[in-house]
Amino acid sequence: MIRFYNGRVLTLENNMEITDDEVWVNGSEICYVGKDYGKKADREINLHGNLLMPSFKNAHTHSAMTFGRSFADDLPLHEWLNNKIFPLEAKLTGEDIYNLSRLAFLEYLTSGISACFDMYYFPDEMVRASTECGFRSVLCGAVNNFKESVELLEKYYNKFNGVSSLISYKLGFHAEYTTDLKIMQGISSLVQKYSAPVFMHSSETKSEVEACIDRHGKTPTELFSELGLFNYGGGAFHSVWVTDNDLEIYKKNNVYAVINASSNCKLASGIAPVSKMLKMGIKTAVGTDGPASNNALDMFREMFLICATQKIADNDAASTDANEILKAATIGSAQCMGLNNCDTIAKGKNADLIVIDLSRPNMQPINSITKNLVYSGSKENVIMTMINGEILYENGEFTKLDKNEIYEKAQAVIDRIK
Repeated sequence: MIRFYNGRVLTLENNMEITDDEVWVNGSEICYVGKDYGKKADREINLHGNLLMPSFKNAHTHSAMTFGRSFADDLPLHEWLNNKIFPLEAKLTGEDIYNLSRLAFLEYLTSGISACFDMYYFPDEMVRASTECGFRSVLCGAVNNFKESVELLEKYYNKFNGVSSLISYKLGFHAEYTTDLKIMQGISSLVQKYSAPVFMHSSETKSEVEACIDRHGKTPTELFSELGLFNYGGGAFHSVWVTDNDLEIYKKNNVYAVINASSNCKLASGIAPVSKMLKMGIKTAVGTDGPASNNALDMFREMFLICATQKIADNDAASTDANEILKAATIGSAQCMGLNNCDTIAKGKNADLIVIDLSRPNMQPINSITKNLVYSGSKENVIMTMINGEILYENGEFTKLDKNEIYEKAQAVIDRIK
């Protein structure tokens, strides 16, 4: 067992309350939260006043797109995607996905991210990388007109759910503009068959929404709703150019708006109306998007940008409480991904935990720790990341992964495909 003591604890069980409780981990689970457990621990971790909290969950990313980091910057979305990214992507092998994903895992760990919602190809290799590294991954179907199929989506859904405690799989497709109506209808049949949520990119750019209206006479959200894709909930990645009716559909169907502020800023896609979503009670989650369009996998930057861009968009410095975005990046993202046992610190929950160094200058003085996390916190404050009860990152070192070997193999992929 591992004992965390002499620190501050943000369980997120009682909103933003911070306690001085001890937290004990037995195997993969939290076994005790309180003052005195009266047991003997195998390892005792003195927090020295630092903060123990639930890890962040990255609710939208394409991990293996580390190949495109800083390769095709300062371009509009469709030029970036069609002229730069797709040609390189076509050259990737399963082994490439394995090596490129491991590089992303290293970065996730330094940002206090214990799980990613990954939409990409070669899922067998993503599963292999995740299980070997001890990283938690929720895989999302990536069906479109060019890759994969409804039949393959169903095969993956049945194959990967239950394969490991670290792995789960969700129905999904790339986007309306890359996916024919017949394919979306086929995916809808799987939604009904398995009573399952479905996830996709949606309403990321103004031109995307306008083109969908030209094709179908309705927005992407309205089309998905009409097809029955949201009958069991799900999530829409980006959700920038959403109408009031779109948001009513989100609310009615428990659809998560997964916000990706850095990517949307970098590609000039726009600012999602997060403040309106929160006022309407729409469920929200936070993702980084992929490292080719962000280019960092940094949850602190995401949280800050969501809050800052909302204030600009609303012309209101009081818009969008930082605590709500902190909850979206932890509890919201976890529940969006189906990781309901990884969302808070409580007995019986999975031990996906991080330690935040409060002794750094950017976290002092201590007025509001939770607001500090969003407005002044950074990756430098993460001094430990634990997944499923296993410490994978501690005091700047990776305990299980050989970073130099991962860097070398990732660079070899880039050198080959370029």
